[in-house]
Amino acid sequence: MTPTPRAALRRRLVDRAMTGLSFAAVLLALVPLASVLGYVVAQGITALNWAFFTQLPRPVGETGGGMANAIAGTLTLIGLASCIGLPVGILGGVYLGELGNGRLGGWIRFTADVLNGVPSIVVGIFVYTLLVVPMKRFSALAGGAALGIMMTPLVMRTTEELVRLVPATLREAALALGVPWRVTTLRVVLRTATVGVVTGVMLAVARISGETAPLLFTAFNNQYWQSRLDQPTASLTVQLYNYAIAPYDDWHRQAWAAALVLMTMVLVLNITARLVGRRQVSARRSS
Repeated sequence: MTPTPRAALRRRLVDRAMTGLSFAAVLLALVPLASVLGYVVAQGITALNWAFFTQLPRPVGETGGGMANAIAGTLTLIGLASCIGLPVGILGGVYLGELGNGRLGGWIRFTADVLNGVPSIVVGIFVYTLLVVPMKRFSALAGGAALGIMMTPLVMRTTEELVRLVPATLREAALALGVPWRVTTLRVVLRTATVGVVTGVMLAVARISGETAPLLFTAFNNQYWQSRLDQPTASLTVQLYNYAIAPYDDWHRQAWAAALVLMTMVLVLNITARLVGRRQVSARRSS
């Protein structure tokens, strides 16, 4: 049935109006993001120099110095969190994707979803009670454990979804050739979902990179180079927090530089994850 000219005109007007409203909504959402990015870049770029990446913080009252120990401490904490969260998250996601249709899988999935929504400060208090109090000291190990706990549910749920997207024909073909189920899962299913799993891992790392609250209760801070994992360690987020609330202009300047470094790290990880995910989609369409 051909629409009348009046109905066709009305449809075109409604279509253009909705397209314009959608475009305006996108611009409205981008304004705060662009404002934050622009302001952080404008404030932080002037404080970035070679000393910021190579020198230790100066004593109170002295200008200059840098956050080299905090950058190294952040990388150490992310590495420890990855060692704790990635094996549990990936293997748990594989279990949920392959064998998680029963009641146990439902409870694990529900627990992961709840843990994913728990405030980070609650995780910090939990690890403080579990590790810091028995050890009688703050430590990088406690900080890495807190960040690893936060990383685990996100990696687990991402891995589960990617494992479920692997075609069943690949499993059937491997099993038909006599390949054991465990080898099929690790060599066929998980390898096929590798690109997507890596994307989820990068997003999880991007999330924990900006956490401050759990580190205040676990890793605390350190003005010097970290020598042992069972000792307090510096991190960019905690150092930024301490400098931001201090009454010194030079510390405020370095806090903006730290914010710019953190924001750049998170942006790079998110953009990389998007590119990797797009590459996986393109590979699927071409196959």
